[in-house]
Amino acid sequence: MKPSVVAPLSVLLGSLAFAAASAFSPIIAYGQSDKPPITLDEFLNTTDIAGARISPDGTAAVIGTESPDWKANTYRHTLWLWTAKDGLRALTQSGSDEDAQWSPDGKWIAFLSDRAVAGGDGGTEKDSDSGDAKVGRSRAGDADDDKTTRLWLIPLSGGEAQPLYREKLEVHAFAWSPDGKTIYLSATAPLTHEQEDARKEEWKDVIRWREQERGDLLLALPVAASLAATAAQPMAHDPHDPKDQESKAGKDRAKDDKQPLPAAAKTLTTSKLEISEIAPSPNGNSVAFLTQSVSHRMENPADTEVFLVPAVGGETRQITHNEALEAGLRWSPDGRWLHFVVHAAGGNLEGKYRDVQGRLYRLNPADGKIERLGAEFAGSLDDFDFLANGDLIGLGLKGVEQQIYLIQGEKATKLPGVAGSYAGFSAPKSGSGLLVRFSSINHPAQVYLAADALHPDQLTALTQLNPIFAERAQPEWEPYTWKSKDGTSVEGVLIFPPGQKDAKHLRMLTFIHGGPADADGNRFGADWYDWATLAATQGWLVFRPNYRGSSGYGDDFMLQIAPHLVSKPGEDILAGVDALVKDGYADPDRLAVGGYSYGGYMTNWLITETTRFKVAVTGAGAVEHAANWGNDDVTWDDAWYLNGKPWETPEIYQSEAALFRMNRVKTPTHIVQGASDVRVSYLEGVTLERALQQLGIDHSFLVFPGEGHGLSHNPWHGYIKLRDELKWLDKYVSK
Repeated sequence: MKPSVVAPLSVLLGSLAFAAASAFSPIIAYGQSDKPPITLDEFLNTTDIAGARISPDGTAAVIGTESPDWKANTYRHTLWLWTAKDGLRALTQSGSDEDAQWSPDGKWIAFLSDRAVAGGDGGTEKDSDSGDAKVGRSRAGDADDDKTTRLWLIPLSGGEAQPLYREKLEVHAFAWSPDGKTIYLSATAPLTHEQEDARKEEWKDVIRWREQERGDLLLALPVAASLAATAAQPMAHDPHDPKDQESKAGKDRAKDDKQPLPAAAKTLTTSKLEISEIAPSPNGNSVAFLTQSVSHRMENPADTEVFLVPAVGGETRQITHNEALEAGLRWSPDGRWLHFVVHAAGGNLEGKYRDVQGRLYRLNPADGKIERLGAEFAGSLDDFDFLANGDLIGLGLKGVEQQIYLIQGEKATKLPGVAGSYAGFSAPKSGSGLLVRFSSINHPAQVYLAADALHPDQLTALTQLNPIFAERAQPEWEPYTWKSKDGTSVEGVLIFPPGQKDAKHLRMLTFIHGGPADADGNRFGADWYDWATLAATQGWLVFRPNYRGSSGYGDDFMLQIAPHLVSKPGEDILAGVDALVKDGYADPDRLAVGGYSYGGYMTNWLITETTRFKVAVTGAGAVEHAANWGNDDVTWDDAWYLNGKPWETPEIYQSEAALFRMNRVKTPTHIVQGASDVRVSYLEGVTLERALQQLGIDHSFLVFPGEGHGLSHNPWHGYIKLRDELKWLDKYVSK
């Protein structure tokens, strides 16, 4: 059954309401009696902010959004331009545009898109960025089914977006040179048409595991020359079209096809790995870059390292050697230091691999010296930026809130902030402003501008996304703390049904976050994965525990998850459930449990540990760890959590696995899985389903074709998942 709300781009403005900039005010406590609860259709018809960057002079911002297109069975990615003079307008309309970056002079915006490339005229009709433009269709060899992610540029002075090249180079990362004359990009080392034909002839459709992997090239493309060449280039050549081959122009282009790189491109270096980030130095003399495995499987932290190459090409130097996963490369304004973060559960730079909280570092490229910044901060640092005056700010998660901190050496000083959670920020090269994203449990994420970056509590809203949430009854919430079995203090969040704050004997859903290196708190969530507030409007008290292994509570708290990957967090969660029953909040006869990803791991374990839960909903959760170690894309991390590889610690792999305890299960269980998931193989779901079937336990199993771990391809899959999970919960636990 289709939902009653169907919202492609034509009616998107209902949920994507942008308004003139308005002063930020704290969340208003609305009366609940005259407000209906939000519906499933409204809840999943939200628009998310995918990114936001401020212009170099601070007078404009480009904002990326993601929204469901129900008719097309996909998600649309759109770029919007805000200016202090004209407010906000749609910048692109192809539906596949993202990761926008300003040129240093603020006159161009570069972005990634897999929109089709037509011959010399800026796009096909459906890809045009001007509402009424009629442009030519593409020919064979560059047809509409060409989904290559290329680099595009759009001028702020007006006009259509233009591809920087037409060759089939899939961009992995890009960055502007400091003078704006060059764009550096990374792409898989391409094959000529002759090489590609020979490969297909020899191997057909056979996958040569590892052998066929190719590393990246780091290319420098002069912007002006590349745009001129692209505009002048005729329709794309199809080397397999006999008519095209017979023409003189076709023969000339066939020669060019032997070199699959743009004519103006200069190769700075090659890498056997994928180049995932690029950071040119402020003086323009060198380019730093970060690598990762070609397959994106984290089988060795040594695949993720920082390298340096001269901007004109030449000898490439590796400048980090550690067991951490570096990210977010940025130079200090004076060009002396390279800064980066190691995200929570991203390994350990100081020694052997271990999953600690997010940390911020700076590296001296000249001598390889590395210093940790903000080390006194007790939470998790996971993002940073430099202000125009050179000050360094970081994004820090501590407890149930994420706030902005001024980083000075080892010190981290919290800046004035609004209760809730700040997300990605962007600072201009001049001026005192700061672009930020902010949300709280009942306040959807918006983009804000702080006139003074050191006062992010004084914000002007640039967007008003998803206004429907202010028009519906809103749940109330509070933090909740309890003692675990060993006396450790654990924190979580309680979300009450609208108008029932502190009510007693409620039916309760224990809703477990993924990660496990994450934390639930005062931030907005509204999708198939984060649906706690929707469950609350359906009459559930939602308990969101931040068990051991969660970030934001210190390294010691986080490290205690190993090697007891599910049993130690399980103790924390069950102690929290017991405390809520004892305090009278939860009805012991109406308890439910659920989660996705690691939350699915925990759900699968908990139903083998206790029969107190009357119903369970689980997704993408392993039931054993040996095959999961072999199948998933974070193999190294798995081995750390379980103290070794399967043959090194087999007793732990078995004792921490739900599969070997399934005879204890009595709980009706609903299972979901993406058929193409490489984080947790859908075969883990198959194994769980078979065990429940053999035991005669009531269950349901949904598999979503084409979906990976994130269910990011078709919004209907997330809709059906959540619709049926809510039905399953209601079936076994009454209101």
